[in-house]
Amino acid sequence: MSKTDLPILEQRRIEANIIKPIFEEMVAELGADKAKDILGTAIRKDAVKQGKAYAESQAEPTSLSSFHSLLPQWTAGGALELDILKETEDAIDYNVTRCRYAEMYKEMGLSEIGHLLSCGRDGTFCNGYDPKINLERTQTIMQGASHCDFRYTVKPE
Repeated sequence: MSKTDLPILEQRRIEANIIKPIFEEMVAELGADKAKDILGTAIRKDAVKQGKAYAESQAEPTSLSSFHSLLPQWTAGGALELDILKETEDAIDYNVTRCRYAEMYKEMGLSEIGHLLSCGRDGTFCNGYDPKINLERTQTIMQGASHCDFRYTVKPE
C-alpha cells in the first residue's frame, strides 16, 4: 500500500465498496468468525505497510510530532470531531467525539466490520510509521462507546 493524498474517509469508502462483496463471499464460504479473522489480519498487515510508506515519503525523521501532523488527512471534511487533551513531545491525547467513519460504515451495512476496516488500523499504522510510537485506546464509537480515546506515547529508547 502506498501513501494516499485522498482524505482518508474517501479512501476508506472506496476500500469498503471493494471489500464488502469479498467479505460477504468469505462469510458464505468460511463463516463470519473466520472471515473476520482473515480480514482483520489482512487490514492490520496493510496498515503497517501504509505507515511505512508515509514515513518513507517524508524528508524529516519520524517523530510523534510528524506523525501527529498527518491527522488532518484523517479529519478532512469533518470526518472526525475531536478534543485535544494533551500535546507534548512524548504524548498526544485526544478524544474523538464524532466519527463519520462509523456513520459511513453503518450506511453501507458494514457496522459489524467497521472496527476492522478503520479502528483496527490505528495502532499498527503508527507502528509502521515509527515503531517507537504506541497507541493505547480502550474504546471506540465504532463499537458503541460515547467517544474514542486515543493516547499516543513514545516508547523510551
